[in-house]
Amino acid sequence: MGREVMAGMSVLFVILFLSFPSCKVSFAATTTGSPHKQNLSTPLNPFSPRASLIRYWNKHISNSLPKPLFLLSKASPLSAIDSAILTKLATQNSLSLHLDSFCSLANLFCFFDTKQSLRNHDQDSNFALYSNKRFANYGGSRLSGVDSFKNYSNGLNTVADSFLRYSRESTGHSETFTNYGDDGNVANATFGNYGSAATGGSGTFKNYDNRVNVPGLRFTTYASDGNDHKLSFSSYSDETNVGAQGFNSYGKKGNGVPSEFVSYSRDSNGIESKFTGYGELGNAANDSFTSYGNSGNNPHNNFKSYGSGANSAIDRFSSYRNGANVGQDSFQSYAKDSNSGKVSFANYGKSFNPGNDSFIDYGKGSKGMTTIGFKSYSLDRSFVVYKDKGVTFAGYSNTSSMPSENGVSVKKRWVEPGKFFRESMLKQGNVMVMPDIRDKMPERSFLPRSIVSKLPFSTTNLAKLKDLFHASANSTMTRVLINALAECERAPSHGETKRCVGSVEDMIDFAVSVLGHNVTVRTTKNVNGSKKRVMIGSVEGINGGQVTKSVSCHQSLYPYLLYYCHSVPRVRVYEADIVDVESKEKINVGVAICHVDTSAWGPEHGAFVALGSSPGKIEVCHWIFENDMTWTIADRG
Repeated sequence: MGREVMAGMSVLFVILFLSFPSCKVSFAATTTGSPHKQNLSTPLNPFSPRASLIRYWNKHISNSLPKPLFLLSKASPLSAIDSAILTKLATQNSLSLHLDSFCSLANLFCFFDTKQSLRNHDQDSNFALYSNKRFANYGGSRLSGVDSFKNYSNGLNTVADSFLRYSRESTGHSETFTNYGDDGNVANATFGNYGSAATGGSGTFKNYDNRVNVPGLRFTTYASDGNDHKLSFSSYSDETNVGAQGFNSYGKKGNGVPSEFVSYSRDSNGIESKFTGYGELGNAANDSFTSYGNSGNNPHNNFKSYGSGANSAIDRFSSYRNGANVGQDSFQSYAKDSNSGKVSFANYGKSFNPGNDSFIDYGKGSKGMTTIGFKSYSLDRSFVVYKDKGVTFAGYSNTSSMPSENGVSVKKRWVEPGKFFRESMLKQGNVMVMPDIRDKMPERSFLPRSIVSKLPFSTTNLAKLKDLFHASANSTMTRVLINALAECERAPSHGETKRCVGSVEDMIDFAVSVLGHNVTVRTTKNVNGSKKRVMIGSVEGINGGQVTKSVSCHQSLYPYLLYYCHSVPRVRVYEADIVDVESKEKINVGVAICHVDTSAWGPEHGAFVALGSSPGKIEVCHWIFENDMTWTIADRG
């Protein structure tokens, strides 16, 4: 009887609130502890978003199979009262005025950017297994010494580090960043006035921000006015997904400042790098870009006023953007008004799909430019008002294809063991490596459809979205919004049907539209066995192990829980017991999907790199990772 009274009071409150638009907003009190860990066995208020979702499921899913608790746990934790209030605010376009409450109550992740606190550090330091700190005036005016950052901020969900005036005016001071920010989800690092006016010493960045989802790195007046302060970037931002690096006034007015970029942004997806005022007015700078942007997907690099007014600079671009897919580079006023510079481009832009590069005022007004050499340089390049004296185009290539075997592009790069495998591996007793299937996205919940349907979600409404989530220009939040919208608005590939969903109801609708009402959804049970050798136990083929179709849904990084769902034709889906190799105990139940038809896949796909074949010749299988899921037609009602 008590629950009925409480439900009636909730309805009365909601009716009264909605009836008076001028009412002051006051949210229901939340419980202490962890309010977003939902207890699915607790009786539901029938007017709560989760109760509404269960009714929706019962109406649109025709079978009586148990409801998937892993999916219901992602439903909005909002109370009936708070849901009604937030829905009204969304209708009035005034949620931005209550962003803190909205994000907290609805279990969103709204604060990718953090504020800086200023601290001074003047001692040698060794930072191991360290994270999320702000370092101001760090190492300033230091005489020799070494600072080591090892395994710094690794594996964190959101990394936000700031180094202001680091090693400024120091002499012989060295810094080493090793395995910095690897395997993170959103990494933000700001280096302001880094190494400014430093003499001697070195800065080394090794395995920096590798395998990060959205790296955001800013180097402002880095090594400006420096004297022989060597800078090295090795395996920097490799295998990352959509990010931006900014080098502003990097090495400006520097004297003999050598910089090395080795394996920079290799195998990355949609990385954008900006070098503004790089080496400007520098003296005898020596910069080397080796294997920069190799095998990446649509990398964008912008060199503005690079080496402008420099004296005797040497720049090398070796195997730059080799094997990349499309891509775009801009060299504006590069080496303009420089004196006795030497620029070399070897194996530049040998992309397997033509990209576009623009050279504007390249070498214009320079004196004694000994050579600007382009060797094995590919198609679709635009040279506007470039300095033609001393410019050579040796071995200029008229093809944009990579070296091939049997007509298929050959791409040698590292693919995580176990990420892709053949269907024959799914046999009881087989031992195989399971990849890292852990979810590295921040914990979030879906929004109720009543709210998410009223929020803007398109690039044309980006300004409204930035206002809603308080996203400033060039902030991580802005990049997160842009990246998610770009993926959701991307045209579907051949034969694909896709939709981005921000509510469970929208996901149900999409799955039903593709597969019909008799559907079920599965995911891998847990993360046990991740990154280890495991044994396959009993294996069950879904739909009798026959070729079928499915709908796979993968998380996208966004303030609220957002999934990219797409139809996957001609697959076989399996559930397999995962067994510990030593104890022989079952530790997990994995869901695997095998793509029978790979003929439309690109020859550079990691599956073919790992398995040694080519499109259409083999089937390719992979596990469903933590919090991803696949929908199929139910085997029974």
